[in-house]
Amino acid sequence: MQTPAFRRVAVLFVFALLFGCLPVWAALPKPDLDDGELKLLPGFHALVVADNLGPIRFISVAPNGDVYVKKTRNGLIALRDTKADGRADHVQTFGTEFGAGTGVCVHENWLYFSTNDAVYRYPLKPGELVPTGSPQPIVIGLPPGQREHESKAFAFDGNGNLYVEVGCPSNASGDPDRAFGAKGVDPASLFVQHGGFWRFKPDVLNQDQLKDGFHFSSGMRHDLAIAWQPVSKAFFIVMMGRDQLNTVDPKDYSAEDNAENPAEEMQKLTQGALFGWPYTYWDPRKNARMISPEFGGDNQKRDDSHKYPDPLVAFPAHWAPMQMTFYTGSQFPPKYRNGAFIAFHGSWNRAPLPQAGYRVAFVPFTPGGNPVGGYETFADNFAGIPVIRSPGQAHYRPCGLATGPDGSLYVADSEKGRVWRIIYTGASSNAGPVSAPEMSSR
Repeated sequence: MQTPAFRRVAVLFVFALLFGCLPVWAALPKPDLDDGELKLLPGFHALVVADNLGPIRFISVAPNGDVYVKKTRNGLIALRDTKADGRADHVQTFGTEFGAGTGVCVHENWLYFSTNDAVYRYPLKPGELVPTGSPQPIVIGLPPGQREHESKAFAFDGNGNLYVEVGCPSNASGDPDRAFGAKGVDPASLFVQHGGFWRFKPDVLNQDQLKDGFHFSSGMRHDLAIAWQPVSKAFFIVMMGRDQLNTVDPKDYSAEDNAENPAEEMQKLTQGALFGWPYTYWDPRKNARMISPEFGGDNQKRDDSHKYPDPLVAFPAHWAPMQMTFYTGSQFPPKYRNGAFIAFHGSWNRAPLPQAGYRVAFVPFTPGGNPVGGYETFADNFAGIPVIRSPGQAHYRPCGLATGPDGSLYVADSEKGRVWRIIYTGASSNAGPVSAPEMSSR
């Protein structure tokens, strides 16, 4: 008769045969004495998995613990820890024939990644770190974005369908955009190929956005933070709000108004959803949906049409949400189960107020799979200094975020290319706790 212990050993043995290495989560690695310079909540620690990778974007962790990183300019990086110490001792770059991009995801034995105008995939064979098979074009010919909101995020639903976001090459559909006195332009033609998510098949080659894609949602400026919630079986997103309210209308908006508006909105992504851009924005101080100045707003006019949903969570303005993941592991305490982690890249346009963001936030979800309405700062001190006047002063800017197979949380810095692994040990943090949990206005 096979005992549970025997079965566990057998599973590990089969895993080793399939992937050519022992699982890296046999025991938690030793964290860095300074937690990789991060400030974490009590009980959490961090270690640096890899460093100085150069500019990078999103990350994904394979079932065997290999980490895949999308480079900002071209190609990908594969990381493997063969010594079970949490450090990547094999670091290989590949796919450099592909240009700039953001998204990457290990899904069903394939490595998917995006450029600014397409989504591709490599087959992942057992034991391989760097794919040896030929890459396949899944979605091609996406609008590149004219150097504004051109990054393409993507995600898979519970049935394996592929969803790709195409951002709008505009701040608020103004003429002239981002300028004094800008007047709103009907975005209907823009929404034909921008400002929403399109659904595709994950295994059909050379799909075209208009011919093969299903237009799933609209009324968005740009959204890179998207993840599938396993309990409610739905996508949740955190959208990037507009900029420069006081540039367009300095009579009605002060610099402080612009710094504190609009909120970065967490929303549930449903078929046919309209989220109100460019006509409206969410003011977290008034707790109201407001009319944009390009379309007749004056910092007082509220949108009473009820066409657009209120945010489920309203994050502070200009924090720049990047990659998001739902925590399905068991290493962290139970409160984190099925909740959302979001990497906030940090602001550039809150002057004369200090810049803000530069952290990983956590949104708890109810047992039924919906956000409770608030958030807390989970990991902090990426910026490395207490007051930031411009993004260039920040030591690190969190961008990539993924959950590992053992329940560790991986975070990637976009600028220098550092990758952290955050683990829970129950002991107090070496670098000191983050500030007290914050709750969003809603």
